[in-house]
Amino acid sequence: MRQLPLLRGCHLPPLVRYGWLCEHLPTLPATSPTRRARGRKGYDDNLLLRALVVRCLATLPTLAALVDTLNMNPSLVDSLGMNPLHGSPPVERFSSFLRDTPNASLQAVRLALVQALIQEGVIGGTGLAIDSCPVIAPVRENNLKTQLLRARFDKTQFPRGDREARLGVRIHYPSQKQRKVTYFWGYRHHTISDVDSELPVCEQTHPANTSEVKVAIPLLRCAQALHLATRYVAGDSAYDAEAVLAIIVNELQAQPVVPRRAYQTEGYTIREGRVYCAADLLMVHKGKMTAHRGYTYRQYVCPLHWRKSLQQKFLARPAFHPKYFDQKGCNVLIRLEPSVRSQIPYGTEEFQSLYHKRTAVERSYARLLTLTLEHPTVRGLNASRNHCTIAHIATLLVALAAARLGEPDKIRAIRSFAPSL
Repeated sequence: MRQLPLLRGCHLPPLVRYGWLCEHLPTLPATSPTRRARGRKGYDDNLLLRALVVRCLATLPTLAALVDTLNMNPSLVDSLGMNPLHGSPPVERFSSFLRDTPNASLQAVRLALVQALIQEGVIGGTGLAIDSCPVIAPVRENNLKTQLLRARFDKTQFPRGDREARLGVRIHYPSQKQRKVTYFWGYRHHTISDVDSELPVCEQTHPANTSEVKVAIPLLRCAQALHLATRYVAGDSAYDAEAVLAIIVNELQAQPVVPRRAYQTEGYTIREGRVYCAADLLMVHKGKMTAHRGYTYRQYVCPLHWRKSLQQKFLARPAFHPKYFDQKGCNVLIRLEPSVRSQIPYGTEEFQSLYHKRTAVERSYARLLTLTLEHPTVRGLNASRNHCTIAHIATLLVALAAARLGEPDKIRAIRSFAPSL
């Protein structure tokens, strides 16, 4: 184990601290030899990754700004392991690295940092929080000042600047009772964060039109592979799905802290074991049915379509049901098998206190957004994934370096641990 120097923490110059960060950064897996078979001699991928981590911590907006910073700071180039006499790599090399590097290689580096933080005791995993944020693609359709000859937000016409970007929705709440919906072209970044340390544990980036429920299932299984002693998983109502809740309860053996969605009213009532429709008519029991998800339901149908004796009493549709004339009226399915939602203590004080801790993932996103996570300068799905993963690597690297240097209060100080150049 290396002995700590006399000069500690904030007393060190920024260039020395960047060098220390690079010492704790794991190396990328060995690349395929066919990638370096032709062309001139390239740059080491690990050196490019170090430079991109510095770009995140220094909050440089573009790759061109990173190249200018490296050219003006030869000592920084030397601390990153490059030759200051040869200058920094050009913008094209960084762009090619983000575009061509498989995201699995960067995920291996991120996973190594997470496992190291677990061994250091920084990430406990007692509580996890899941959420997502938009990643806006740099296309002209997202710039409302430009004029387009076609529809700006037509989901069937993809942007020319990024054919892999998809149409997404952002919801803002300017006030408590005001809701504002905006559209964008790009991707959506999904993250699971540790509640206590407020550090990201798992992350994935998908097109903006991908359902959050479909992404949450593999993301929770990635968190399960870390073998954390998870007690609860918190999330907003967007994750209120049977499949997501079942994985939390059955596979993670944790308590889901997910509020119910604001579903529409059921439209029927049950009195003394009988089902009545919205018009207060006794519904007809038609039998049982099994849905495609494997759940068994008891079906009740409209009595006016199945009992001719009642059709003469009602000349118009009762309760103004929209499917009275064109279809067969109202239809009610009552689930017979117990739902996993019956195991969630909605409305209790414990549920409310655990749900309030979900804001840890929002604070984690706030730190990631300072690393230009939401506004990448690259285009394409793989490049956007690598851009988001490098932002996570920078966050985890600061936490690991701060823990190993004996500064546990600096594990979330991504701006002050390595000051801007």
